[in-house]
Amino acid sequence: MSTYDAIGGSAAVKAAVDEFYVRVLADPEIAPFFRGKDIPTLKAHQRDFIGAAIGGPEVYTGNPIPDVHGTLCINDAQFDVVVAHLLGALSGLGVPDATTGEIGKALAPLRAQIVTAV
Repeated sequence: MSTYDAIGGSAAVKAAVDEFYVRVLADPEIAPFFRGKDIPTLKAHQRDFIGAAIGGPEVYTGNPIPDVHGTLCINDAQFDVVVAHLLGALSGLGVPDATTGEIGKALAPLRAQIVTAV
């Protein structure tokens, strides 16, 4: 069984992304990255990206990750906070720690594509 199926499929990914955006938009350190952005479109891309990354049928059709994040000057600490918000959203929805750990491991390689600031 894929991680996607284990967490509850599309409905769970949607709920997690919705909660993730509640968290990041309320975080004074992270929220500025989202000012003036089209949040519904970001959510749709995030759902597709996460769904595809954890074994779902979604296909991410957004721009390449380095292109999207390259000019934002994201540092390691900010990357960690964003991942923590996503994993916290999943945990808050009842996803077991072992599964959120696997999702965290799947996201770890993105650090090299997203972090551009020291």
